[in-house]
Amino acid sequence: MALITSAQAAEKLGISVRRVQELIKNGRLPSQQFGRTYVVNEDDLKLIEDRRPGRPRKAAKALDEEKRIND
Repeated sequence: MALITSAQAAEKLGISVRRVQELIKNGRLPSQQFGRTYVVNEDDLKLIEDRRPGRPRKAAKALDEEKRIND
């Protein structure tokens, strides 16, 4: 069990530190806080490695696109 900082996690995942912080805040990436620094268990990176890239679609837009495809 190796603990790494959010900056190290971002580098390993190929995303920004801010994105790692958002994943932590949303509960998608377990972490522990030491002072002002968050640390992540390196094994927990597997939980989000297969996430979809980019910003999630808004619900209304996704429904409109699905309706267009089905028509």
